[in-house]
Amino acid sequence: MKTIAALLWVVLPVLLICSGNSPDADQTLSAPATPEGGVYYVAPGGDDANPGTLDYPWQTIQKAATTLVAGDTVYIRAGTYFEQVIPQNSGSSGQFITYAAFPGEIVTIDGTGVETPEYTGLFYIADRNYIRVSGLRVIHSSYYGIVAENSSYITFDHNYTYDTYSSGISTWGNSHVLVDSNEVVGACTGTWQEHISISNTDTFEVRYNHVHDVMPGTNGKEGMSIKDASIHGKVYGNEVNNINEVGIYVDAEAEHLYDVEVYGNIVHDIPAMGFALASEAGGTLENIRLYNNIAYNNLVGLWLSACCSDVHPFNDITIQNNTFAYNGREGWGGGIGIENVQLQNIIIRNNICSQNIYGQMTAEPAILSQIHADHNLTDGDRDPEFEFYGANDLIDVSPAFVDSTVWNFHLLVSSPAVDAGSTIGAPATDYDSDFRPQDGDDDGSAGFDIGADEVAADTMRLYLPLVIRH
Repeated sequence: MKTIAALLWVVLPVLLICSGNSPDADQTLSAPATPEGGVYYVAPGGDDANPGTLDYPWQTIQKAATTLVAGDTVYIRAGTYFEQVIPQNSGSSGQFITYAAFPGEIVTIDGTGVETPEYTGLFYIADRNYIRVSGLRVIHSSYYGIVAENSSYITFDHNYTYDTYSSGISTWGNSHVLVDSNEVVGACTGTWQEHISISNTDTFEVRYNHVHDVMPGTNGKEGMSIKDASIHGKVYGNEVNNINEVGIYVDAEAEHLYDVEVYGNIVHDIPAMGFALASEAGGTLENIRLYNNIAYNNLVGLWLSACCSDVHPFNDITIQNNTFAYNGREGWGGGIGIENVQLQNIIIRNNICSQNIYGQMTAEPAILSQIHADHNLTDGDRDPEFEFYGANDLIDVSPAFVDSTVWNFHLLVSSPAVDAGSTIGAPATDYDSDFRPQDGDDDGSAGFDIGADEVAADTMRLYLPLVIRH
């Protein structure tokens, strides 16, 4: 959706987006730079009695985990390491301890035959601070892949996890956590947790990760779960696809989960809910904002759940400028589905719900007084009993996507969604980080568009596919 004048978007779309410079992100966390402390090396042919230099490296990563202090970095050379790694020391402000793959080399921590006690992981951080884990492959764990608990200022970036009994990446009881640009595949071969789990974590960002696919014959569970008493968080730029249950799940469980933004994510090809909000055990879900997300080819695009208990209060939930299209399986499913009736101050604004199989926006009629809906576009309404509409909605109108047959949900200049959205609370940028508003139809008026895309018109136009950011 870039103009011909902005050719850098053609050749460098991922670089710009992954730099985290979206004007709407207002980021609070960043990956630490390589510190200026000691630099050490590990290699399969090394010896733990060595000094850990490039020419005389250590043999095990755990040797580094026992030795490194604030400001130190260990570069791990290519190879497969059959061990559990447990850092013994913390870094300090501005002096992270960094565990990183040697540039350009593939480093694998393999749990085959390695004892990994329950609730730990192959890379296990407990009660430590200022630690970064970067660029590692962590596979075949009998519990977690990479996990931190009761820790602070933790960064997990550019790692790959595969075939883990529980979560590939997990944080519990932490603060100031960054989970950035990881790939998590085939997690949750057991019955618990999610591919990426963020639990009881204060101040976090989960961004540009790719979660996909399950191990054959396993449950697979959810893709990402933000849960329990997690607060002050951002979940953006992620892709979740081809797993068995919810793609991105925000669940208070029995706690108070609040102040979480979920934006710029794409979730697809899931036989359950793309996005879901829940309070499974009576906790309060509050001050949650979902915007600029895209969900397609799932059972439901977004589900406000009443699962698992009699009490599940939702307060101050905003659902704005999302695109939920072509969801539904075997005659059921929809764009936005509201099952929960314990709602206060739910805003549904500027969303596109198009060609979902059973319903576009559905809810129990008794709770419509708690829902403020306006300026949405629905296309293909099919559920006369539960379908609802808001003020200034465009009803049963095609959004005029560029090409939905290849899941390109950018808007044509001629789309009725162009300049038709509300200005109230609209995000400053769209899914692709284009500024809002723009005069997409060249009529001299720059209005906010409905949906995740903001059209930028020009004499020549490049209809680029959606940028997958991981």
